[in-house]
Amino acid sequence: MPLTPNRGGKLAVKRNRKGSKRRPQTIQVWTYEQALQVLPYVASIMASLREHQLATLRNQLKADRLANKPGSLKRSELIAHEEASRESGQAEAQLFDALEELHTLDIYCLDPVQGLALIPFALDEQLAWFVFDLFDSQALRFWRYHRDPLETRRPVAGVPLGPPDNDSVVI
Repeated sequence: MPLTPNRGGKLAVKRNRKGSKRRPQTIQVWTYEQALQVLPYVASIMASLREHQLATLRNQLKADRLANKPGSLKRSELIAHEEASRESGQAEAQLFDALEELHTLDIYCLDPVQGLALIPFALDEQLAWFVFDLFDSQALRFWRYHRDPLETRRPVAGVPLGPPDNDSVVI
């Protein structure tokens, strides 16, 4: 996706979507050094996201199993179903809070259970993403261009990691 300077010196992504009128969104791009400095905070948020996602799934599964149990439920099962549903809702609310915290940094969760997130940066006037992996000993080992398939991984060692021309892009 080509990036072009707009008013204020920010980079804008050109899109032509058959007349669709989307409001442009400005996101912060990170340098590799900045991304490395924020890694402990991102790791903490991603660990929380993973815990909340797993709690949501676990409690939803428990509630679904109780709801789909044949016959009428006993009082204790009704209470357990209500409790599992409530806990699922609480975990989901905490999940969304953690996602919002990550989004304030313009970092995006790709998969909370696998601990994958995307940290934006600009390369060759294109939007690109560092791929953060919570479970990798080197959390920023890979990157990908925005237009690449999600599973694309390029080694960070092969990308020029100098500072970007601008600190944000408009998409």
